[in-house]
Amino acid sequence: MKDRLPSIIVVAVILILWQGIATVINAHYILPSPLQIGFKLWELRVVLLSVHLPSTMGVTFIGLIISIALGLFLSLVMDFNPKVERALYPIVVASQTIPVTAIAPLFVLWFGYGIWSRILVTVLITFFPITITVYDGFKSTKREMEELLITYGATKWDVFIKLKVPTALPHFFSAIKMAIPLSVIGSAIAEWLGSQSGLGYFSKRMMTQLDGAGVFAPIVLLSAVAMIVVGLINVVENKVIKWRKEI
Repeated sequence: MKDRLPSIIVVAVILILWQGIATVINAHYILPSPLQIGFKLWELRVVLLSVHLPSTMGVTFIGLIISIALGLFLSLVMDFNPKVERALYPIVVASQTIPVTAIAPLFVLWFGYGIWSRILVTVLITFFPITITVYDGFKSTKREMEELLITYGATKWDVFIKLKVPTALPHFFSAIKMAIPLSVIGSAIAEWLGSQSGLGYFSKRMMTQLDGAGVFAPIVLLSAVAMIVVGLINVVENKVIKWRKEI
């Protein structure tokens, strides 16, 4: 609890300042107060939790799984073959220069308002940190350790499993913790630009009604879910990488 105390204090100060500024402005359609957002979240809890949250989380989960698989595959092939790395690395980087707000409507045009247009937007945003971070993890393996294992008769597969994988594992978990919020953001953006369900869609609908608290309520819910999932990943990481504390 003591470790969390500084962040709790900072959040409390921000909420108090926010509440004070919103009260002074007194324009809930522009800047709703935290209390108004909380009341709206409670008021809309049934439709948000039973309809829109499952839709967003379904897209987020599928997009994240595809991004992890794609990111691991690209990082592996780039690590195993320098020629492939020189060919793919610029393309991976260039994929992040595409404005999401420009490409998302095209996905909707090509694939309709179904789930796959939203998944593609999520994957486009999410696979990059996984690819680059895990690849850097593989490359951070000490050359001296590789040469030592080879001297003892280890094959490339042995070096990969016994040295590169453990070295890249912390990078992998860091990539996942970065990818989770990005996948949530990607799903929300896709829903905002072209969807008929989801928290992003609901937030956009509330904006057309000038309901500031209604716009913020789905965003707060998304943030809470993302933080919970990242917290769970932290727990798993601490269980898997027990040797980190010993370094």
